[in-house]
Amino acid sequence: MASMRQNKAKGSKAERELINLFWQAGWAAMRAAGSGSTQYPSPDIVAGCANKKIAIEAKFTASSTTKYFAQKEITELQYFCDKFGAEPWVAVKFDKEPWYFFPLHDLKETSKNFAITLKDAKIQGLLFEEVIK
Repeated sequence: MASMRQNKAKGSKAERELINLFWQAGWAAMRAAGSGSTQYPSPDIVAGCANKKIAIEAKFTASSTTKYFAQKEITELQYFCDKFGAEPWVAVKFDKEPWYFFPLHDLKETSKNFAITLKDAKIQGLLFEEVIK
């Protein structure tokens, strides 16, 4: 149980880091309270500037070179973005690496999930600066 709390705390810290990056770049951004725990689809982060809105499902891992997104998370992110009028993105932060961003169509689907490997992130992922252009 303590390990789950530590992982959640690390994930929240990583999300706050991403929020700070957006604000420092002149965007507005916020973490969605209760994302993943409400009856309504809710991304982890919503960010925008005058001409662009994005919604993000964000993941952090300190111990793996592969990060998984549940199909439900991706489906709900797309649904939220369709309703809200935002671009859907997933963001992954591997330990000691920058944030890598992916549009949904670049995710690799497994039998149960979507997966992003560190290798793929370095090849295909967009960096923060590329996403906010």
